[in-house]
Amino acid sequence: MGPGTHSKPLSKPPGGAETSSVVNRFRTGRFDRDMTMTDDPTVVIGLESFEAFYRREFRGLVALAVALSGSRIAAEDLAQEALMVAHRRWEEVVILDRPDAWVRRVLSNLAVSEFRRRAAELKAVGRLAWRRQEAVPALEPEDAEFWRTVRTLPPNQAKAIALHYIDDMAVNDIAEVMDCSPSTAKVHLFRGRKALAAKLGVEE
Repeated sequence: MGPGTHSKPLSKPPGGAETSSVVNRFRTGRFDRDMTMTDDPTVVIGLESFEAFYRREFRGLVALAVALSGSRIAAEDLAQEALMVAHRRWEEVVILDRPDAWVRRVLSNLAVSEFRRRAAELKAVGRLAWRRQEAVPALEPEDAEFWRTVRTLPPNQAKAIALHYIDDMAVNDIAEVMDCSPSTAKVHLFRGRKALAAKLGVEE
């Protein structure tokens, strides 16, 4: 896929109106933009510096990490780790058609692994109350419940849902991040929505 093939810039600030609208979008079915793709010169990524890439992508990566890992504490560290991987391979990454998709693929894999690790630790030692100044705004209760439910889905379904709602990605963009075909990404998204609808008691 070449640059400029999705309809909106991919990075969104975490929290606020974007995050709080997720459940309403899911309930009302306002998510089917899958196959409409338009050129947008504002999202073309050229041979830019890593510093510029970092500044543009960091907040969006943190928001994605919160959704997939369930931890605002870990989210910034996960975003930093994904960006460190990109930095070490920047000469390779910067010439890709979609460096933003590449780093989200790294981040989503790290975040799912972090969620599994934390779940195993909590099961082993019991629930612990971690207190720390929050770097990302707290989710609304309804949205927090939504993302807790998302994290119970199979990893690929959870990734597809998070990429769609956090980064407002269409199917082709999700496929780019997940390194799969658009048809496979669409299946993950469809099955994730169907499972969420059942778990949340929402009509599909």
